[in-house]
Amino acid sequence: MEKTTKFTELIFWQKAHQFVLDVYKATKSFPKEELFGLTSQLRRAAGSIPANIAEGYKKKSKADKLRFLNISEASLEETKYHLILSNDLGYFASSEL
Repeated sequence: MEKTTKFTELIFWQKAHQFVLDVYKATKSFPKEELFGLTSQLRRAAGSIPANIAEGYKKKSKADKLRFLNISEASLEETKYHLILSNDLGYFASSEL
């Protein structure tokens, strides 16, 4: 296995970043009244996933790295809930979810 020199080389960061781009694209069609509500929360939670991977990447101790990966994982769960809520409110088709 090759050692990486920057977080952008991590495949799971790349996938998380693409996921954020997809969330931004999908939330463009949300109702305008959700701009400071669900749209904002969903984008913030999704953006926290790759951001915490990136921050944890440069931490020196294994415990610190794991803490940031755990925060990233928790943000993923928060994002999942917001996606379920968006679907239940009719902002997504089930196939898109």
